[in-house]
Amino acid sequence: MRPSSASLAAIERVYRTKASGFLRLALATTGNIERARDALQEGFAGAIRSRETFRGTGSIEGWLARCVLNAARDRCSPADLNGDARSTEGSFEPSNDTSRTVVRGAIMQLPRRQREAVFLRYYLDLDYRSMAEALGIEQGTVSATLHAAKKALAEVLQEVER
Repeated sequence: MRPSSASLAAIERVYRTKASGFLRLALATTGNIERARDALQEGFAGAIRSRETFRGTGSIEGWLARCVLNAARDRCSPADLNGDARSTEGSFEPSNDTSRTVVRGAIMQLPRRQREAVFLRYYLDLDYRSMAEALGIEQGTVSATLHAAKKALAEVLQEVER
């Protein structure tokens, strides 16, 4: 195994500090809390098994996010992956706050790539380079995707406000 940042200790550190964000990312893709939990577990287990493939050219968080996203996508049907709407069953954290519920619903209505980009940026706090790695797209596409997501969310939230 060549030296890399994907040691067991590094993977464990990310899991211990950001597991809830990765779970939310998986939930944004699967729309189901049980499938999301399975994807989280399989994503990190797969990363541990293949940690020697981490090249160290990007962040370990971006690489792990890609592992979790791939595991989440494997648990979805093609219709789930291509559909714009997601169930909010068991999503995020419990809340009686109506405004949070509205925002959550708006996020879950975004197209898959936009939804995943929002979770990578605002729940996992990844930079654009790490997001590009996780999503398998160029950095410029990350920027355009987030811009489109913010615009769509602003429109939905303005409608709700009226």
